[in-house]
Amino acid sequence: MCLAIPGKIVEINGDMAIVDYGSEKREAKIVEEGYGLGDFVIVQGKIVIEKVPEEEVKQWLELLK
Repeated sequence: MCLAIPGKIVEINGDMAIVDYGSEKREAKIVEEGYGLGDFVIVQGKIVIEKVPEEEVKQWLELLK
């Protein structure tokens, strides 16, 4: 089992996004429309798979502290 941590899209170049996790940034491929700068997302296998509401992200980050 793995734990998926949401990250924030901070840059988009074509179909590639730079996702910021706070301590590091990683590149992920966007395969569906509807993602934009500032969106919080879940990435699996270097593919953006889900958008996460900002309120849920705040709750996640609070639990991880």
